[in-house]
Amino acid sequence: MAQQSWQERRASGRAARERTPRGSHETMGDVDRDPVELLRASSKGRVKALIPLRYGRMLVSPFTFYRGSAILQAHDLAGAPDSGISIQICGDCHLSNFGGFATPERALIFDLNDFDETAPGPWEWDVKRLVASFTIAGRNLGHGDLAADEFAFLAARSYQSRMREYAEMSVLDLWYERITFERMSETVQSEDARRRIKRGIERASRRTHETMLPKVADRNGQTWRIRDAPPAVFHIRGTSTLIDRDDGWMTMKGSREEIFAALMHNYVATLTPERAALLSQFELQDVAFKVVGVGSVGTRCLVLLLTDPHDKPLFLQMKEASTSVVARYAKRVRGADRIEHDGQRVVHGQRLMQAATDPFLGWATGPLGRALYIRQLRDMKISAELESLSGDAFREYASLCGWALARAHAKSGGCAPEISGYLGNSDRMAEVLVRYGRAYADQVERDYETFRVACRAGKLEARSDVDMAADFGS
Repeated sequence: MAQQSWQERRASGRAARERTPRGSHETMGDVDRDPVELLRASSKGRVKALIPLRYGRMLVSPFTFYRGSAILQAHDLAGAPDSGISIQICGDCHLSNFGGFATPERALIFDLNDFDETAPGPWEWDVKRLVASFTIAGRNLGHGDLAADEFAFLAARSYQSRMREYAEMSVLDLWYERITFERMSETVQSEDARRRIKRGIERASRRTHETMLPKVADRNGQTWRIRDAPPAVFHIRGTSTLIDRDDGWMTMKGSREEIFAALMHNYVATLTPERAALLSQFELQDVAFKVVGVGSVGTRCLVLLLTDPHDKPLFLQMKEASTSVVARYAKRVRGADRIEHDGQRVVHGQRLMQAATDPFLGWATGPLGRALYIRQLRDMKISAELESLSGDAFREYASLCGWALARAHAKSGGCAPEISGYLGNSDRMAEVLVRYGRAYADQVERDYETFRVACRAGKLEARSDVDMAADFGS
């Protein structure tokens, strides 16, 4: 059977509008649900003492609530129309899940950086989560409703225009496409954005394993030991632990060395031979529990400190991967590979969507059968400081995120012509998405108020980082 040309495929995407008109995307979906109950459901299996910290971080603002409640939007979108074009998606594509990091060749690129929820699903889900995040953040950070709508429009319009470019790009050119910080600097219009990009490059160069070591660890004779800083970092069986005594991770038999030898063996088997050989030159020094993010608080996450024969450090993060909210709520995609191991699911999605991936990215089955994925902890990773962004810089950032998402989708699904055909050339889809973002931001504010009342009434316990740190006299 002859391959369709990209023009024919673009026409088939345009034809999908007959089944699902672009205007139908203004619909929020099924919002007739109890947000508190869904959040409780998503907290099952987490470290009990850390669930209040999860809620405490979500309680800070409607935007932090949105960051921590991907399950709500996935639930809602399952009841909304979609184009019928499904690809590998991020699943939690809000504006804080983009950033800069170093490629294996040490080039600094801008890309998506969180794949905990990745799975096959409708491409629109990512775009809608991104657009709504700009509306919510714009309002929450004091830019006003009109500016928030503009941020959302620019993200959607950038996604559309870049997808049109990618629809005409060869498969290999698209596979090698990267958004470097140099390209970003050439693309942005405002001088403020250029200054911030330059500062970002300088900041990334200082965020290395070596600069991190003295900040988080102490020399203990011939070895290094990670410093406890509860609730953010603590040793699982140490005096500052927040894990219950009856938790399976506390009652496991065997020494730390025995447990992690088996775990590392499991992990190394998922690396390519040359990367496994590279890792074999490092020796494990210490392991500690690390609390990360907003929505991930309470999931098992470990930081491993290793050193080479020159006493130079390598920090790895082992993070629990549970069932994706996309897999839970999206319709099964015909022909998509079903990956049973959630750690492998995250790694597969990340490798497929990112322009370049961490050489140490892999997965393992941890203690008590928990699925984990592993990557470097730092390595020149930076993110936008949203609170300090001017209106002009926020506009540029919205366009950059739309660009990065279009690149990730075009690479992951090979459906750039179909998606571009569906989006079209006019502002129609971007305007519809702005209205969706505005309506969904209103819904998030209502859900946030319901959540806040539940916390105040004691239905949910919420504690801040400061409150929990005070328990340890720090």
